[in-house]
Amino acid sequence: MTAFIAAACRSPVAPRDGALAHLLPHQLATPVLHAVLRHAGLTADHVDEIIVSSALGAGGNPARSVALAAGLPDRIAGLSIDRQCAGGMDALLLARQMILSGGADVVIAGGVESYSRQPLRAHVFADGRAPEPYTQAPFTPWPERDPDMAQAAAALATSQNITRADQDAWAISSHAKAIAHHPSTQEITPIAGLVSDSFTRHLSPALCARAKQITGSITSANAAVAADGAAFCLVVSSKVAESLGQPLTEINGGATLGAVPDCPGLAPLAAIKRAFEHTGLAPNDLAVAEVMEAYAVQAIACVQGAGLNPDIVNPGGGALARGHPIGASGAINVVRLHHELIARGSGTGLATIAAAGGIGSALILCA
Repeated sequence: MTAFIAAACRSPVAPRDGALAHLLPHQLATPVLHAVLRHAGLTADHVDEIIVSSALGAGGNPARSVALAAGLPDRIAGLSIDRQCAGGMDALLLARQMILSGGADVVIAGGVESYSRQPLRAHVFADGRAPEPYTQAPFTPWPERDPDMAQAAAALATSQNITRADQDAWAISSHAKAIAHHPSTQEITPIAGLVSDSFTRHLSPALCARAKQITGSITSANAAVAADGAAFCLVVSSKVAESLGQPLTEINGGATLGAVPDCPGLAPLAAIKRAFEHTGLAPNDLAVAEVMEAYAVQAIACVQGAGLNPDIVNPGGGALARGHPIGASGAINVVRLHHELIARGSGTGLATIAAAGGIGSALILCA
């Protein structure tokens, strides 16, 4: 049994409080779900399950809401997951396992996030104190080992000797590649009049030099902006794939592993190594790699640590040029990878992402 991606679509990505701010998660997701079914030539009745990643405390079962809003059959229960930034990619790895086990033939998997419409969150206390609002949830039981993400990125830059100039150069390249890239209508589903990622811009060293410092060498230019977006893939069994008669990619393998929680930026390295071990592949076997750019320093450190060729990484730009809709970002990377491989006609690719708390995910696709 093998699992294939029959269609892969994403919304445009827009910064928080931007062009997509008026849409709730199910409203962001629905057009993308309709697009993956349409591109694959399947109907809602073919779907066995939907797996949806969402990270900002939507509550309830967002996958069920998305399924109902998109007109999937009432029998689709919907599975919601939260692995923060890695969730969208992990939804696809779970879909693969569901297919390989024989439990399903058609699974929609991915993620959706609306930073703009995230619920207000607060801790409550048994002693009657007033609730205490928070923006970042705890990712470990130890506050001293649960760093702010930007501070962790700055510490990583220091430990790896990655300078602000290095990070700015990566960010400039990401935007330049995104501007030069023209995604197909098979990749991006227009939503609310938006047809492309709205944050991408001509970034220069001068602009980077004026960027607001967040902490250490981390600035608003070399850190991804909080954003809204959705991305989903239609994962199908060999039996269904044979009936479709269109270019597909195979989910060849992947892994999700925990690492040191204090340094989440390096967590993908163990997952990449495991994915290579399971598939018998090596970095020089890759035609393309999609590496998450929550921070430029994370991408640089992962490319260096995994021995990846920088020339094949993020050929259409990365999250620095788009934005970071947390629960959707891992799925966006896989959507991008799928279309890069389809455009090449053949080849093997890697998608990888880090998550808060010291979690890394990696997924390998073959065309």
